[in-house]
Amino acid sequence: MRFRHIFAETFAGLRQNLTMTLAVIMTMWVSLSLFGAGLLSYQQVELMKGRWYDKIEISVFLCTPDVRGEQCDPGQAVTQAQKDAIRQTLESNPEVAPDGVYFESKQEAWTEFQKAYEGNPIQDSLTVEQMQESFRVKLKNPEQYEGVVSAVIDLKGVQTVQDLRKYLDPFFSWLNLLQWGTIVSSALLLLAAALQIGNTIRLAAFARRREIGIMRLVGASNLYITLPFLFEAVISALVGVVLASATLVTGVYFVIMRKAEVSIQSLPWIGWSQTGLAIAGVAVVGLALSIIPTLITTRKYLRV
Repeated sequence: MRFRHIFAETFAGLRQNLTMTLAVIMTMWVSLSLFGAGLLSYQQVELMKGRWYDKIEISVFLCTPDVRGEQCDPGQAVTQAQKDAIRQTLESNPEVAPDGVYFESKQEAWTEFQKAYEGNPIQDSLTVEQMQESFRVKLKNPEQYEGVVSAVIDLKGVQTVQDLRKYLDPFFSWLNLLQWGTIVSSALLLLAAALQIGNTIRLAAFARRREIGIMRLVGASNLYITLPFLFEAVISALVGVVLASATLVTGVYFVIMRKAEVSIQSLPWIGWSQTGLAIAGVAVVGLALSIIPTLITTRKYLRV
């Protein structure tokens, strides 16, 4: 009987404050969708980092008679003694992965060049002798590479040291900026939703102040009085969560699975597991944003 009364009060409050309830639902929908998109973008960036950073290597290009460098003797190629010194320096560096030093000969470099430019007029522009020998270096931690670069850059026989991170870091910086921009924007909207829920509960409590006073007189507990307002907020939040989750699922399916994965198959893309995690985060945040403001507001405004 008591629960029937609580639910009756809940739905009566939703009807009486229909406009405010719809406003709360819309605000929650948009803000939670943006929040979920931020979570998805974070996971997408991490997937791309995991794929590309694992493949990052440092290339130490050696001197040839045709190239210039501060550590190259004019018209002279790298000597075997210089190669041995460079290899020893690389293999003894603590940042280099075990068995992470690979020597690429001119022939191997030319073969890779032919594969990369197969069918292109540039394919026949270089001979084997014109290719550069190099050391390919895998790192224990792709985030830590400065020590390897500084250790070999000044060695005799080294023409240049190339690190792929300098090309990838700006790209990931922009992705991270977009990711945090989405999260900050959604956080502001979530704050607006929380304030709107608080105002809705405050107005509902004010409209029913006489009924609340009677319930106080007959000995109703604070929990019994608060539950209808709490259920109103939770129902609004759950509708917003469902709409936001549907938006995320639709976006992942049509934008990622139907478009991005088909167009760019070489990249790792988020899937249903990442979408599930984002929806779980949206649900937790949505419920928290409905329960916490309601409890704070009712504690303040349900005193008669």
